[in-house]
Amino acid sequence: MAAVAFHGFAARSGESWRDPFGMYAYLREHDPVHHVEPGDFWVLSRYADVSAAARDTATFSSAHGLTFTYGDQAAVGLDAATPMVFLDPPEHTAFRRLISKGFTPRRVASIEPAVRSFVTERLERLAGRDEVDIVAELFKPMPSFVVAHYLGVPPADRAKFDHWTDDIVAANAHGDPLTARESVGELFDYFHHLVRRRRAEPADDTISDLIRVFGDEEEHSLIRILGFAFTMVAGGNDTTTGLLGPGSELLTEHPRQRDALAEDPALIPDAIDELLRLTSPVQGLARTTTRDVELHGTTIPAGRKVLLLYASANRDPQQYGPDAESLDITRRPRHILSFSVGPHHCIGASAARLQARVALEELLARYPRFEVDAARGVFAGGHYVRRYQSLPCYLGNRA
Repeated sequence: MAAVAFHGFAARSGESWRDPFGMYAYLREHDPVHHVEPGDFWVLSRYADVSAAARDTATFSSAHGLTFTYGDQAAVGLDAATPMVFLDPPEHTAFRRLISKGFTPRRVASIEPAVRSFVTERLERLAGRDEVDIVAELFKPMPSFVVAHYLGVPPADRAKFDHWTDDIVAANAHGDPLTARESVGELFDYFHHLVRRRRAEPADDTISDLIRVFGDEEEHSLIRILGFAFTMVAGGNDTTTGLLGPGSELLTEHPRQRDALAEDPALIPDAIDELLRLTSPVQGLARTTTRDVELHGTTIPAGRKVLLLYASANRDPQQYGPDAESLDITRRPRHILSFSVGPHHCIGASAARLQARVALEELLARYPRFEVDAARGVFAGGHYVRRYQSLPCYLGNRA
């Protein structure tokens, strides 16, 4: 681990994402309730504190947005079509119950053939090539395909959809929603028309499910559908990329563990949870305190943003032992925070795990000795999701 040359929290973006883990370790040990004066927000870094705050939605509210910037939700015009992630119980609980059937294990499993076909086609086109950008070829297109597939976006429209998705994901990652205002408007207009189409021609997709749940005509139902579509776009794309890129880096650093997965693919599902623990694609999200909070002798005032550092919590030795910073594909870590926990546990967690499993199964079946060149990898901008924007990959000899 790189030496720690600072004594506080510094928001990361781009190249500075290369190694935030020394900073996390310092905060856990020396300043677990850290105040960041520029911006006036707080940072929690220990597993017990982050987990407890994520569960306590009455005290740590999502209603004012999930970044450490104040007023970000209204700035992009999401105050009308409030996404589910910005709701607190009981409204959040009721909404989630209505749409959860689309994310049951059976429904998620039903998309596996389409995901595997997509992954197989993308990997087969790489045959005979020695070096590729694995993010551009697979890790980024796959989750975008899955989100579009879930929402029922026709193939002819997916180029436009991918453009809007890129803009929204980038703005969401930077915590600067104003830069995506135009794309958000175009996306909402598109789904407005898609909802009308699905009312006349229902299909086996999430938009059709939401129409059946919320009704056909009410304007309020349209707003809720638009809010959920935004949630899937903003939350369902870069997180899977943020697992597979850094996860491939870890497997490259530990070739014996990579080889074990290639030799016995049955190990992959458990390995994915360990990779999720160490990569934590969403490094942290914020809540807003509804009252004064006393923690470790420090008072966080009411109305202040609090960044929950999931990535730091996932490496806390108090939770995962003295080797918490190390990869062990047989660890079977329990209660990881990569998808948060409690009422806001990510509804798409099963779909993300499925994508990662299929991608690793097919990648290792064809290119079992693949290696990524992390030193030449380029990190994407943004303060919340740690992911590679590009990552050179040597495919090795075909199996």
